[in-house]
Amino acid sequence: MTAQMIKQLPLSVEGAHKSDVRTQFAALCYRIVDGKVQILLVTSRRSGRWIAPKGWPMDGKTPYDAAAQEAWEEAGATGKVGTVPLGLFSYVKLIEGAPDYTCIAVIYPMRVKKLVKEYPEAAQRKRKWVSRKKAAGMVQEPELARIIKDFDPRR
Repeated sequence: MTAQMIKQLPLSVEGAHKSDVRTQFAALCYRIVDGKVQILLVTSRRSGRWIAPKGWPMDGKTPYDAAAQEAWEEAGATGKVGTVPLGLFSYVKLIEGAPDYTCIAVIYPMRVKKLVKEYPEAAQRKRKWVSRKKAAGMVQEPELARIIKDFDPRR
């Protein structure tokens, strides 16, 4: 018996308020320099902690396309996004004036081909290329740190 590939369909979030949805899609942006994997992290807008670009589901986009869109908006990164997730991680979403709640982020690999200076959230975030080991130490979410440590697209 052979496994069939199932094409992932675009989501429909029509009629849902984004605060009702507690799943987000993230991009693990990477490049390979001199045979070594580097990870691109960005700062969050409110707390300034280091994170992977991520955001809410987008109507009419697949989860991996939404992750690529977030990489563009939050980091100015474009490239080839993988269609198979690397895993998922949880974190507490802090929203001013609202109760905190737990989110689950599904993360997709994205090999960065181009990084631009001007992008939608450039004035609100910093970005930084670092080694996998350093990136794992910079993020606060233990599951994300493990995904980063274990990630090696050269295998």
